[in-house]
Amino acid sequence: MPNPALASPDTLRAALAETAYLADDGLATVTWLAHTLQRPLLLEGEPGTGKTALAEAMAQLQGVPLIRLQCYEGIEASQALYDWDFPRQILHLRAVEALARDTSDGAGVGELEAELFDERFLQARPVLQALRESPCVLLVDEIDRADDEFEAFLLEVLSTWSVSIPELGVVAADTPPFVVLTSNRTRELHDALKRRCLYHWIEHPGLDRELEIVRARLPEVEQTLAREVVTLVQQLRADDTMVKPPGVAETLDWARALTALGQSRLDPEVAATTMGAAVKYREDAERVRVALDRMLTR
Repeated sequence: MPNPALASPDTLRAALAETAYLADDGLATVTWLAHTLQRPLLLEGEPGTGKTALAEAMAQLQGVPLIRLQCYEGIEASQALYDWDFPRQILHLRAVEALARDTSDGAGVGELEAELFDERFLQARPVLQALRESPCVLLVDEIDRADDEFEAFLLEVLSTWSVSIPELGVVAADTPPFVVLTSNRTRELHDALKRRCLYHWIEHPGLDRELEIVRARLPEVEQTLAREVVTLVQQLRADDTMVKPPGVAETLDWARALTALGQSRLDPEVAATTMGAAVKYREDAERVRVALDRMLTR
C-alpha cells in the first residue's frame, strides 16, 4: 500500500516535519525524487547540517529499518558486504572430524564439510543486510573518508542492487533500498558515483529556520534561551576565522546542555562555561571567549 507521506514533495516535507526534521523545498523535492525514481541520494555539506538526520527521518516516517554503514579510511568491501564466522566454522570442522572418527562415514564427512559455507556461518554486513532486508534505508555515512577502490565497489552495488557471494550465489534486492550517502567533502568523489546519484548540497540554516529546528527538536527549551543560542551560533558561523564553525547538531547540544543546567537566558559567564557543547577546537574557544561580551550584547 503506497505511503501517503510519499505522494508528493509537499506531503513528504510535511511528514518529515512530524519527525522534527525541517526540510526546505529543495531538499524535500530531491529526496522525494530519489525515492520515487529509486536513485541513491548524495548529500554534501558541512558537518552538523542534518545529512545523517535525513536518513533517520526517512526510516522513521516509512516505518522501515535504518541500516548504517560508517565509512573510514581503509574500509574494505568485506567490511561492508559480508564475512564468514571463522571461529564457528573451525568448531564445525572439528565436529566433522570427530564424527568421521566415530562413524568412519566418509560420505557424511564430505557433506558436512560442504556446510562450512552454509548460511548459518554467514555474517551479513550493512550492504548485504540492506539488500536482503529491503525495504529499508541504507545510510552510507561519510563516503568521502573511504578510498577509490571502495567507492568503485559501492558504485557496482548501487548500479545492480545485487552482490555475488561465490559460495552462495547472487543476492539481489526485491525492492531497492532507499540509499542516502553523506559527504563532508574532505575529498572530491568520482564523477561516476555522482552520476549514479541525485545530488543536494545542504547549507547551514538561517536564523529563523534554525530556531524552528530547535523548537521542533527541543520543545522543553525556553523560547528566549533558544533564540539567544541560535543568534550566537549564527554569529559564530559568520566568523571566517573559526577553524570549525558549529553545525545544527552543536546548536541542539548547546541548548540541551543549558536547559539541563536550569538556564533560561544566555549570559557571557554561562556561555563560556558551556561552550564545549558547540565549539570543538581550542583556538576557536579562546577566540570566542574574548568576544562573548560583545557578541551577546548585539
